[in-house]
Amino acid sequence: MDLNAAADRLYGLPPDEFTAARDALAKEIKAAGDGRLARDIGKLRRPTVVAWAVNQASRRHPEELGELLDLGERLRAAWYAQDAVALSELTGRRSELTGRLSRLIAGDAEREGRRLTALPEVEQTLDAAIVDADAAERVRSGHLVTALSYSGFAPAPTPRPSRTGTGERPGARRGGRARERDREPERRAVGGRAEDRRDTERERERERRDRERRERERRAERLRRAAEDAGRAAAEAERSHAEWAAELEAAVRERDRLAAEVATLRDRLDAAAERLGAAEQRLRVTERDEAAAAKAAAGARDEATRARAALED
Repeated sequence: MDLNAAADRLYGLPPDEFTAARDALAKEIKAAGDGRLARDIGKLRRPTVVAWAVNQASRRHPEELGELLDLGERLRAAWYAQDAVALSELTGRRSELTGRLSRLIAGDAEREGRRLTALPEVEQTLDAAIVDADAAERVRSGHLVTALSYSGFAPAPTPRPSRTGTGERPGARRGGRARERDREPERRAVGGRAEDRRDTERERERERRDRERRERERRAERLRRAAEDAGRAAAEAERSHAEWAAELEAAVRERDRLAAEVATLRDRLDAAAERLGAAEQRLRVTERDEAAAAKAAAGARDEATRARAALED
């Protein structure tokens, strides 16, 4: 057995069975002589309920999970290639596959007696696997310890601003050009060049303002998503802390129970040791008295024998 096989076994178990099974397996491996593997197994962390539920997808729904992760690979490729058509098609499939697999995961958890109250975190983890290759491998392994998150979505290609999109009515510019033709040739040439420069500058200014606006919107979106991710991470950390706190409380209770049992056994051992000492003392006294009695009996027998012999004479 290697660490990966051990993790496969342990992360397939319900969370409340994980710790005891991990410790027992580490003890077994250590007894078999592989101390390093035993230490590595002992470092494996208990999964949260959400992580456990997603882990089961790699075991119970490998085809559906594989379809989702394959879509993620194609979506990332389309993102980097800025293929707008592929992005549009794959983004629609993304919501469908994520929703379907999330429902399967929630159904499995409910059949195991664990109703998922954090279903958005399941979808968040699957979305992370779609947009991030490292997250995809972690989900595929089925060894998650906690829910995953990501920042932002794969953006669609940004179209270049059109130079004709100045916001002016076409007729207005055509009217300006017609008026210019009525002027004298010199003024027409100078005025046309000035108007072109103003148009160019206005267009550049509009493009600059548009870029700044888009950047502000992107920054605001990043901040909003970062805040949402931080909130979800904090909630998950709180849930994880609550689970570990419950496990700590159980461990303390078990320690206290065993400590009380040891104290009782020590008291009984001390009392038994005292009784043993008294018994040994009584034995020594009895042995001494028995030896004295045996000696007296022997003397009495000898005296009786001599008395009978004298009587016979």
